[in-house]
Amino acid sequence: MGGRGHGPGRGLHVIFRYGMLPPCRWYPRGVQNRRVKPGTGAMDERFTDYLRRQADGIMQAQHSHPFVRGIGSGTLDLARFKVWVRQDYLYLIEFARLFSLASARAPDLASITHYAGLAEFTLKTEIELHRSYAREFGILEVELERERKAPTCQAYTDFLVRTAAMGSAGEFAAAFLPCVWGYTEIAQQLLDQGLPYEPHYAKWIGMYCGPEQVELNERARTLVDAAAAGQPKAELDRMETAYLISARYEYLFWDMCWNNETWPV
Repeated sequence: MGGRGHGPGRGLHVIFRYGMLPPCRWYPRGVQNRRVKPGTGAMDERFTDYLRRQADGIMQAQHSHPFVRGIGSGTLDLARFKVWVRQDYLYLIEFARLFSLASARAPDLASITHYAGLAEFTLKTEIELHRSYAREFGILEVELERERKAPTCQAYTDFLVRTAAMGSAGEFAAAFLPCVWGYTEIAQQLLDQGLPYEPHYAKWIGMYCGPEQVELNERARTLVDAAAAGQPKAELDRMETAYLISARYEYLFWDMCWNNETWPV
């Protein structure tokens, strides 16, 4: 969930900072916002619209989660929000790992260089932005470095890394979409209800529904729609599965932060 420039990062916006991804076997070429009917390849609706409908129950659960509602009302305990800041930092680190995997799987020197550059940008720039954001909450860098992934964060990032390492281009794109789309949708709904007086949460909402985030969300959707164009039903089913798994993990990430989830043993 990213695209802010100054604030917390889920890291995905780094993919688009250089425009659409370079042509290589990982990403589709020459198809923009094509509308496909799932399972047929016929021109009908955007594949991402279909995915969102399939995940509607999951998204409604996210909208009604007390962590999300607490951001909107400004009443969320800051101790709970700091759990999100710490765990989201660990989530971001995995993006550098994903870009490194993409570089390793790239078919030519130009693509290898491109993805390696994204990994470097994430490590040297995006992570520092998140450290700066954490300092606003009195969270020192040494605390971030000592943080351990909670069980849900560990499972979610393991799933994403595995998908990047072993999945198709479509699965890779679909697995990341619930992150950026979910945050955009949630922030837009919270903004419609009116910004809270608590400045940290008002800033959070503003970042995730700002014009850069909205553009990021559209580009992320375009990437998935392009990957789905002309694919057989079996591949579309795999993409749908990846999307729904990530959407469920997004819900669990809120729950993890709300409950300050830890390892039981």
